[in-house]
Amino acid sequence: MGDPLTWRTLLGNIIQDPHERQRIANALGVSPITLLRWVNNTSIPRPRNLHQLLAVLPQHRQVLLELISEEFEGFATTVANEVAEDMSQEIPPGFYARVLHTYTTIASSLRYSSLCNLILQQALEQLDPHRVGLVLIVVQCMPPASGHKVRSLRESVGRGTPPWTSNLEQHPILLGAESLAGYAVTTGRMHVIQNLRADLNLLPGYRGVGEESAVSAPIVLAGNIAGCLLVSCTQPDYFLPFRLKLIEHYSELIVLAFRPEDFYEQQRIELRILPPQEVQQAYVSKFRQRLLETMMQAAKSRHPMSIIEAERVVWQQLEEELLQLPPSSE
Repeated sequence: MGDPLTWRTLLGNIIQDPHERQRIANALGVSPITLLRWVNNTSIPRPRNLHQLLAVLPQHRQVLLELISEEFEGFATTVANEVAEDMSQEIPPGFYARVLHTYTTIASSLRYSSLCNLILQQALEQLDPHRVGLVLIVVQCMPPASGHKVRSLRESVGRGTPPWTSNLEQHPILLGAESLAGYAVTTGRMHVIQNLRADLNLLPGYRGVGEESAVSAPIVLAGNIAGCLLVSCTQPDYFLPFRLKLIEHYSELIVLAFRPEDFYEQQRIELRILPPQEVQQAYVSKFRQRLLETMMQAAKSRHPMSIIEAERVVWQQLEEELLQLPPSSE
């Protein structure tokens, strides 16, 4: 009789194919040499790697689960708990009812902020139940000035867990073609960077403080785009397939927060490159002062503005000023 089958021998048989060995290594974020060490029992994989191995080899999942459990006591129970947790990562039907009730009863002037806050809070609880550090931001297309296309995006509403603050409205910035958000809006598709330290050369984007992975999902209605849902995490490789699907569902739900005129045809979007956050802050820090001055000036000229109209004017002014900065200012 041959040696008894273990998960290590099964994995060894699978990775005899060099292409399959490389595929599995890439999916797990380890080197092919590491896989060989597992097979030869000269290295003990982390529990997280073993859990990922089940997902990477679904055709062998049940056998692998039983064999791994023989070596690592309690592994099957942990996987069962994770599966139960993953299964709960669907938007609860009751929450859809709550969103629709808010949509139909709230005043139109409060609809955007109310729905965004409601949806982001629910998404944050589902995507980061253990508070590892996650932030979600609704990013809007900046309404274009007369004669222009959409040239930038604006961070409008955000919610996060530490190290981010729970409310991010105090530090909004504009984003453009240099950002992951801009890339998702331009292409009309979701994009993910699983490791911002290693993968920044693959997609547009930059790494913020504490940020290790990021996702941007466009907010789309009948092919027209209003912005995107931007999600960042303190953990690399955090955005497993079920989390990406959940983010996609929330980006679809947030469509209800927007007005029809907030959506733009793809050909009307032509994003420019914006300066980095530290440059923008010198301009954005004076936003409230400029808003008050704009409203007072409008009142003096007998053309009073609502706060929403005045905010739009000031943001358009800031956008123009930031776009006019020379590259050396970045």
